[in-house]
Amino acid sequence: MSDLTLNHTHVIYNNFVLANEIEDQYNSKLDLVRFCTVDDSLVGVAGDTKKINVYKATNGTQKLDMGEGNTKNIEVSYTPEQYTIQLAQNRFPYYDEEVMVDPMVVPVGLGHMATDMFNTTQADIFAEFNKATLRVYTGAANKPINFDSFVDAVALLNLENIEDVEIFAFVNPTEMANLRKSLKDDLKYVEAFVRSGYVGTVAGVNIYTKRDAETGTIVLGTKEAVTLFNKKGVEVEQERDANVRLNEIYSRKYYLAALTDATKAVKIVRGEEPEYTLTIEETNDVSVTVVIKQGDTTIIAEQDGTYKLTNGTYDYTISATEYVTQTGKVVIYDDDKTLEITMVAS
Repeated sequence: MSDLTLNHTHVIYNNFVLANEIEDQYNSKLDLVRFCTVDDSLVGVAGDTKKINVYKATNGTQKLDMGEGNTKNIEVSYTPEQYTIQLAQNRFPYYDEEVMVDPMVVPVGLGHMATDMFNTTQADIFAEFNKATLRVYTGAANKPINFDSFVDAVALLNLENIEDVEIFAFVNPTEMANLRKSLKDDLKYVEAFVRSGYVGTVAGVNIYTKRDAETGTIVLGTKEAVTLFNKKGVEVEQERDANVRLNEIYSRKYYLAALTDATKAVKIVRGEEPEYTLTIEETNDVSVTVVIKQGDTTIIAEQDGTYKLTNGTYDYTISATEYVTQTGKVVIYDDDKTLEITMVAS
């Protein structure tokens, strides 16, 4: 056998070593994972779907004067949802000649494969937190988010024992100056929670800065709000076209982030609570009398017969002479709504 050593210009990496390197970077950078419930029940079993009940609740906190009582209720409901695991994959190609010119091409490329996977997953997780349906409004665009805003938001989470649950919030760094001014001494710095992005604690809520958080809005929640479903750890494959000396490395991960409990996430919004239009339409042009109520409060119709309503659940009673009275509930959520009614002769 010849003692001649072949002069390789390319490097063949072990897939197991590559997978570990990318996985290590992925786990160390994905700080939002600690704010989620991680579900590994699909790992190692057949199937890529998960059925779960997604909970949500309507707002019901009111500010009352002496002698007044609540007219709104916090009402919880759920919708059965089926989640399908997604595939995230990236590819890094390089030629032997590129490595000959600059040996740093491969390690830099591998590093960015992990970073890119991290950014993709982070964006997915944060997008789910941003779907929060519970809201607290400051009342005006120029009214700052203050201590009361956080207290009201925590109350909406309806937690039995606040001391046993970590409540966190994400805020855009550009909002921190205004937030510090409005909170003043209410913003405490707790050493036990110090980690990347932590800026302080208020009303039992640990605040973290996040560059892609929406300005004018703070997302608050517990780890029960969003679930990260895992199917597989990071996989790595390599391909090589020897004829043109092209190497390609693929990394992929199977996962899904989902807002699975909307009762455990709240948005604090600087501004007034928006109103939406409810229109009642009787399909047979019967002249009807409409009563819209929320709790014990009767909502007065606009001059055109429509109703201006905030998000929530409302009771309706629709009646007409010689027709069967119709009753029911209508839910308003972030959009105008038309309720079609067909009256039936009695």
